[in-house]
Amino acid sequence: MKTFWMCLVLLLSMSTTVMAQRLEGFSVSEIPDSVFVRMQGKTFPEGCRMQRSDLRYLRLMHYDGTGRVCQGEMVCNKSIAQDVVEIFEELFRQHYPIERIRLMDDYDAVDEQAMRDNNTSCFCYRTVTGTQVLSKHSQGLAVDLNTLYNPYVKRQKDGTLHIEPATGRPYIDRKRSFPYKIDEQDLAYKLFRQHGFQWGGHWKSVKDYQHFEK
Repeated sequence: MKTFWMCLVLLLSMSTTVMAQRLEGFSVSEIPDSVFVRMQGKTFPEGCRMQRSDLRYLRLMHYDGTGRVCQGEMVCNKSIAQDVVEIFEELFRQHYPIERIRLMDDYDAVDEQAMRDNNTSCFCYRTVTGTQVLSKHSQGLAVDLNTLYNPYVKRQKDGTLHIEPATGRPYIDRKRSFPYKIDEQDLAYKLFRQHGFQWGGHWKSVKDYQHFEK
């Protein structure tokens, strides 16, 4: 019994230490009223089946492509909030470039507009492109990273390519080298995979190079 209590104290101590080491500018909280107001009619439309209590508001620091330190914000499912913060903390420590991290509400929840702006985001209550199936983003369980340079690509029945964003066409050749590119050697790829996320770049019927989901 004494050993049990000693182990419990040690685990609590380790947990407290980890929380204490959280980098300044990174936080997890319930959705503030001011943020929830911004979400209304956009990422949180009428009829949204997600509960506000199932979501978390994250503050995430990041370096942009010029090396400037920026404060970002993201909404995600509470079940992945700790994973996401830990991933972005390590990306920040390693000066990994992320152009911007803004809520999809700043783009009126229009995915094409946000992707053209190379925005990184998570929660947006919407369907998968070309279907009536709710996206993992609708549950806040998917993160899209540096979206312009890591587009969604699907070959259609007529042989043409559907690309999102449309302006991402120059970046569908993944053999090329260019800024913000995600592949299996990329740090973000490695961190998301270590935390149990799947990568859309591994999918067969489509390629979604920006997309990590759990």
